[in-house]
Amino acid sequence: MNQMMTMPAWGDLGNGYYRNPVLNADFSDPDVIRVGDDFYMVCSDFHFMGMPVLHSRDLVNWSIIGKVYERLDIDPAYDEMRAYAKGSWAPALRYHEGLFYVYFCTPDEGLYMSTAKDPAGPWSPLHEVKRVAGWEDPCPFWDEDGNAYLGHSTVGAGPIIIRRMSADGKTLLDDGVIVYVGKIAEGTKIYKRNGYYYLVIPEGGVETGWQTVLRSRDIYGPYERRVVLQKGATDINGPHQGALVELDSGESWFMHFQSAGVIGRVCHLQPVEWVDDWPVIGAGGEPVTVYAKPTVAENHPVRLPQTSDAFAGPELGLQWQWNHNPVGEGWSLGERPGYLRLKAMRAPELLQARNTLTQKLIGSKGIVCTELSFTHMKAGQRAGLAFLCAREENWIGVVTEEGGSFLRAVTGGTVFHGPRLAGETVWLKSHIDLLGEARFCFSLDGITYIPLGGECRMSAGFWKGARVGLFNYTTEEEGGCADFHGFRYEHDGPLE
Repeated sequence: MNQMMTMPAWGDLGNGYYRNPVLNADFSDPDVIRVGDDFYMVCSDFHFMGMPVLHSRDLVNWSIIGKVYERLDIDPAYDEMRAYAKGSWAPALRYHEGLFYVYFCTPDEGLYMSTAKDPAGPWSPLHEVKRVAGWEDPCPFWDEDGNAYLGHSTVGAGPIIIRRMSADGKTLLDDGVIVYVGKIAEGTKIYKRNGYYYLVIPEGGVETGWQTVLRSRDIYGPYERRVVLQKGATDINGPHQGALVELDSGESWFMHFQSAGVIGRVCHLQPVEWVDDWPVIGAGGEPVTVYAKPTVAENHPVRLPQTSDAFAGPELGLQWQWNHNPVGEGWSLGERPGYLRLKAMRAPELLQARNTLTQKLIGSKGIVCTELSFTHMKAGQRAGLAFLCAREENWIGVVTEEGGSFLRAVTGGTVFHGPRLAGETVWLKSHIDLLGEARFCFSLDGITYIPLGGECRMSAGFWKGARVGLFNYTTEEEGGCADFHGFRYEHDGPLE
């Protein structure tokens, strides 16, 4: 599929230029830092476990190198499938005195942080800085005089509050000062440059907002204000919430998200020009589409977040994220080598099923495929390939009943009954076109595929884009297994 394209639809164009989005996947609320010649990024992932850490050498090509955490043991809701749209909101990533720091809030439980000497991990167990509901979008800042601060907003977007913090980043020292009240002001990022403190904040809401910068000689203000990036005459809605990065070359860049419908919030990269100590982002304050890549020490090859997985090693690929906290004894890569084994736990529907393994959709077009062995499935079980959307089920898989195992698909709210299966293996596939439609098909020999079901009505929901996933659950007796032999994902991004 990729070979048919004369020019990548997004990302590195292979000629010294890139096309936005540089990351055409749901890496929402990105925060990016530079340490030496390396760039690192984290993003929100809400109820999906856990928070990925990405690496780049040029701000355009990215791969996943680690995760900050694997589960959230802060409330039973994350075990009981009741934490949709909760979990990690808008994290901040910083590097201070040899340590990497990540901070994030959950809307109901509190403010959390973790540290690591290596961004690939291991990361320290989550430290609860404060048990509190209703905070969001924290950002730490260490000043030259040794004082440490934390900026954040509150759920509902605003106001912006600055608090003193201990030097180790683990304790807040005061009740804070409100420094700014704006129109849906959130996503605070704090920087210092040429003696000015800058608060880089999105305003106006995800779908239609803009990027604001506040500037002051004192961290507590008063702050001057300018809008530095907005849609203008472009077709990039709501360009905001991101990170300023300065390079050794003297260039500055801004990575931000755009809410792009079904796929979620994708990442755009904008050049930054400083004029009278104010950043001007993009082309005169409007987003660019195609632009020359950042000036870095060397040319670096195309790198994309991982997708396919042969399930051949001792660990899952870093692209995989469990929907809510996983049950450790409910899955295995070792019980049947070369297969991902998911053991069925009881659930009334897919969104309540434990141990559903997911990953982000990437690009507008793609093909996903997996081979499912259903030999060890029991009556009441259903297992297969799914798109996780807001609330509507879209899946194809095997349903085992007293009379045998059957192909079934659920798309657009309609159930489609397929044939009774002989043998022990079936191949499941979907052709994805987010600008058109996505449909399921199956094969009994891995060669010839037969359509089953209608159009998948996919949508974003719970603050996240639609995802692809592998699942297994039962409405009756627990204990049956579904074995997945590899997962292949091709998409329309640039060739590596």
